[in-house]
Amino acid sequence: MLNITPSGIFSGYTAAKNINFKAKSTKPEQKTNSNKTQENPITRKGETMNLILATFVSGLALGARLLFELLDGDFLFETAEKQASKIVEKNKKEATAGMKNMYKFGASLALIAGGISGFALLVTALSAPKIVYKSKVNTYKKQKEVDVYIKANEAEKNIYSELNERAKSANSKERDELKAQYMQMQMAKNELPEFLKQNNKTGRQ
Repeated sequence: MLNITPSGIFSGYTAAKNINFKAKSTKPEQKTNSNKTQENPITRKGETMNLILATFVSGLALGARLLFELLDGDFLFETAEKQASKIVEKNKKEATAGMKNMYKFGASLALIAGGISGFALLVTALSAPKIVYKSKVNTYKKQKEVDVYIKANEAEKNIYSELNERAKSANSKERDELKAQYMQMQMAKNELPEFLKQNNKTGRQ
């Protein structure tokens, strides 16, 4: 799943918040690239891929459950083993008995996995219209949420930059006032969109 982090979206935001409330220094200032306009990272392609992956994984789980519900577990493995034996006996006639058993075991698992994967692909294909529609809705909704977040961060960044500029030539009393404004800005922190919070939690697990 697409993993989008705030640090990847807003690279210049932190630099703008580093305000020096001390007396003006004679050292040359280091320039930061904090004026770069951030782009919305949400794309239709990314949302579509997320939905396809989620649908395929759900199809795998559903396929496995249906196989074990419709077919008795022992019967399922016996059937797969018989088919695997035919394949191995036909294609590995010269193999030793031990190697044949290994081939049969691997072929049995491959047949079961292939059946489940085929079912998942079928579910994904049948869900294509729903995926297309839902990707449009999700993309529009998430892009709007991130746009609001970006604009709010840009506004905060501009305010921090202004405070920083004022702090360079401020006297002691003015710097105390700027500190108070800075603390108010810290308390009114811009919140991440909910889906980004969920992505970050998932990424840390």
